[in-house]
Amino acid sequence: MLSPSRVKYRKVQKGRMAGQAKGGSEVSFGDFGLQTVECGWLTARQIEAARIAINRHVKRGGKLYIRVFPDKPVSRKPAETRMGKGKGAPDFWVAVVRPGRVLYEIEGVTEELAREAFLRAHHKLPIKTRFIRRDTAL
Repeated sequence: MLSPSRVKYRKVQKGRMAGQAKGGSEVSFGDFGLQTVECGWLTARQIEAARIAINRHVKRGGKLYIRVFPDKPVSRKPAETRMGKGKGAPDFWVAVVRPGRVLYEIEGVTEELAREAFLRAHHKLPIKTRFIRRDTAL
């Protein structure tokens, strides 16, 4: 699972997700990409599940680039615990994505194969996404 090796602060605030992606909105490494259409949190497990779905579909061909990293800790209090007594312990990691962010890129495969692989990855993710080529803009 993806997670930072060390962080400056163990717990962070929730934050807001308004606006478009500031960077990472163009296909830079591969030929095709999977781009977000709405904002949300992607957990490390969801990123990994989508990666496995893509790799299983393309088999040995192509190279996959993961363009997001879960760098935000989400804390949870234990079950059946009363409110108060401070913030809970960090439970899992998420990547905050805004509309326009490219999540995955792939090269070395045909467009049909890439489109089908990204469709399978799309079903593993909690946000709406779209297929883009290197020359497509938002």
